[in-house]
Amino acid sequence: MENKKEKIADFKTAISSTVRSLSNSEKIEVSFGNESSKSEKNSINLPDLSKINNKFNYNQIRAIADSKSLKHRFSNLKTFKQYEPEGNISKQLYKISEKIRCEKIGTSYFKGVKNNIETFYQERVSGLDLKSSQDKIVESFENYLRTNFLNFENNSQLDKKLKSYKKDLNEKFKDKINKLNDFTLDQEKFNSLISELIINMNLDENLDEEEKKDDDQSNDDKQNKPDNQEKKAKEKRDKQEEMSIDSSMPDLENETKESDQAEEDVEIEDSSQPDLRKKGKSTLGDLNYKTYTEEFDEIIKAEELESVEELTRLRKNLDQQLLQLKHFISKLANKLQRKLLAKQNRSWNFDLEEGLLDTSKLPRIIMDPFNSLSFKKEKDIEFKDTLVTILIDNSGSMRGKPISVAAICADILSRTLERCAVKVEILGFTTKHWKGGSSREKWMKNDKPTLPGRLNDLRHIIYKSADTPWRQAKNNMGLMLKEGLLKENIDGEALKWAHNKMNRRKEERKILMVISDGAPVDDSTLSTNTSDYLESNLKKTVKWIENKTNIELLAIGIGHDVTRYYNQAVKITDVQDLGDVMINQLTDLFVEKNKKTIH
Repeated sequence: MENKKEKIADFKTAISSTVRSLSNSEKIEVSFGNESSKSEKNSINLPDLSKINNKFNYNQIRAIADSKSLKHRFSNLKTFKQYEPEGNISKQLYKISEKIRCEKIGTSYFKGVKNNIETFYQERVSGLDLKSSQDKIVESFENYLRTNFLNFENNSQLDKKLKSYKKDLNEKFKDKINKLNDFTLDQEKFNSLISELIINMNLDENLDEEEKKDDDQSNDDKQNKPDNQEKKAKEKRDKQEEMSIDSSMPDLENETKESDQAEEDVEIEDSSQPDLRKKGKSTLGDLNYKTYTEEFDEIIKAEELESVEELTRLRKNLDQQLLQLKHFISKLANKLQRKLLAKQNRSWNFDLEEGLLDTSKLPRIIMDPFNSLSFKKEKDIEFKDTLVTILIDNSGSMRGKPISVAAICADILSRTLERCAVKVEILGFTTKHWKGGSSREKWMKNDKPTLPGRLNDLRHIIYKSADTPWRQAKNNMGLMLKEGLLKENIDGEALKWAHNKMNRRKEERKILMVISDGAPVDDSTLSTNTSDYLESNLKKTVKWIENKTNIELLAIGIGHDVTRYYNQAVKITDVQDLGDVMINQLTDLFVEKNKKTIH
């Protein structure tokens, strides 16, 4: 027994020395099990060494120590938090990706570290018993990154279990995996890109929905079953939860966590997966919506679509239309600026030696005339950092006056809000082609599989980024007037794109304004899927943004009522009203928010 204690003590010393060396920090504190540490920020906690009894346990400790040391050395917590997505499982995958990024850097320098981590992974996966879909998604994600970043050999048994999930990941990541590898040493670029990819999977929402369905089903079963069957069902569910906690090892760090944290994870039964695959739905991401291919999609800056000369010419056309609305524009711009600069949320500094007499302190002054701290001064509360994103429908039905007025209003808002220190970005969405383009051609070459999902090539346009001054981007607005640019509109994916862009920004307050003239339309997609395919996705996306994000969503429908999609929406019948409605709604939004924050 004494000999074992000595060996453990020696092992502790060796591990602690290794941690300090790998983390490049002599001050880092190493604790084991329930040992307390003085500083959580500058400490690493490892599993309890008294419980190790075989070679696998020793390899496990070494691997965990190496992984945590590398993360401490190569990962900036502030940058990590900046791009961290919302949702339990999304956070989990994001954390795994950052861990593997750090392991990739470390294993390229230290051969021994690579051996430790690879040995642990190989031994661990052979004993995995993946019961729930969440376990499989997490493990397939980690396995996929290990293979592509660390060049570890795949476990054939595990590959067989995760075949369908691996296929989905290949589709989502195939075009981005090389970029991610290139960004390994640039944490900001890596975190930004991987966060966007994880968010696009939309995992948390769908797991939540499936869990709710499972709960509803179990409640119905409870009502219909005898007591003894109900008891057995409960025991079975408890057992499954325990198994998922024990078997899911998405992160080396999870070895040291309490099981109550694992209980918070969302879980769905694997039995639902075959049915989903039969229906042609994706096992990752949105269970009710998929894309046939993203190979031909593009996100492009306006200045890359046309020459400088052409953009200048189109801008002159827009300016001519602006001249016709000169007085109208001035009125609206001034109205917006006055409201914003009024700074309606005011507060007071009290107990001052000079200023306005605080009437609430009169009794105190009467009782104690020599008390000088009875004055107050009014102070202005600065607006929170705010980002306004204007997302404009660039579909063919917007051609003519609607798109002109939308471009004019975006131009006005950009200029006016810029003077008020509010960031503005202007985005547009359309398709590259009519009736499917390259995506449809690929589908036809592949024998036209049924229910292919979205079947057109997206084109998302950045007219003005949030950090670009209006003066530099003003010519880009004219692009909306270009003949042939406006085609079809897939609103749901455009909203997700805009949300993801906004989510990566640091501003405290984010407002997304959508300008559209009706329902999403894409002939190629609707002719090969259900008639409400795009509309259903739009509703689901809007609900997700409104209920599960901190982004304030406002929609303006031109000639069409869009309240069936958006909770906060306005309909206009005359396109001349768009500018007034647009600015009124935005200023009202600011005022309403400010009133809530008055001290």
